[in-house]
Amino acid sequence: MVRADLVRRGRLELPGWRIEGEEIVGRWRFPDFSAALGAAVKVGGLADRANHHPELRIAWGLLEVRLTTHSANALTERDLDLAAAIQAELDPPRA
Repeated sequence: MVRADLVRRGRLELPGWRIEGEEIVGRWRFPDFSAALGAAVKVGGLADRANHHPELRIAWGLLEVRLTTHSANALTERDLDLAAAIQAELDPPRA
């Protein structure tokens, strides 16, 4: 079960992100595949620096980012911290 304090923090600090089960999910729309791929590369750099790696789905004009902490089998502060860094780089999700 997702911790209530993490849900509150997500709602307050991460507009556009959704909590789905034990994941926080953001989706962005772009004008084409190349723009979505470029955004995914930015997310990859942030993930490497944080040593915390999301699941990414890239499609024509779409990037979906799913964060969870696999070792905890739960949503944790690390997920919200990386979501905040991604949002600072890409702006809030808007799909």
